[in-house]
Amino acid sequence: MKLIAPSILSADGGRLGLEISAVEKAGADWIHVDVMDGHFVPNITMGPAIIAALRKTTRLPFDVHLMIKNPDNYIEAFATAGADYITVHVEAARHLHRTVELIKKAGKKAGVSLNPATPLSSIEEILPDIDLLLIMSVNPGFGGQQFIKNALTKIKRASSMLAQLPQKPLLEVDGGITLSNISAIAQAGADVLVAGAAVFGTDNYSQTIAALKAAANKT
Repeated sequence: MKLIAPSILSADGGRLGLEISAVEKAGADWIHVDVMDGHFVPNITMGPAIIAALRKTTRLPFDVHLMIKNPDNYIEAFATAGADYITVHVEAARHLHRTVELIKKAGKKAGVSLNPATPLSSIEEILPDIDLLLIMSVNPGFGGQQFIKNALTKIKRASSMLAQLPQKPLLEVDGGITLSNISAIAQAGADVLVAGAAVFGTDNYSQTIAALKAAANKT
């Protein structure tokens, strides 16, 4: 079963708690939380205090994607705030194994993310140690971008790499996922599909999430 993780980057920032409750009722599996610092990516979003407040609004897993420099300095804060998965970028973590161990020590699931131009070879050695691999199918920093078509080949290759491990990490894809391409992305091997504008840009979250799930799980 493929999982749908609405990204609150595309939600109404003035009513985030209500937006999260709405997509939970609509059938979302996870809540994807993009954390940006204005340095690693050209945008600023939210910190641990906001996530801690939002944590009270739902029991769904919080999939916290750190697009920040020096992630080691903030792992404990995001873990305490209520993250279930904490994902860091290979491009931002100087000592990736140490960062992954910090996440696990905090009692959370560890994820690693790759930008579109970063090769899979850069994370080959860390794969046995992680719980989730996130493939970015847009350049990070902004919502509403178009899916980079070449990412589909990368997703297929990543899926093959993960399938060879004794315990397969989840494969997540984030960026430009829509009803028109979600089936192909899921068939390429994605387990978790992040949908921002494709969900929050519609008038009926229940109908939208149901349609995305049906397309993603189509055999």
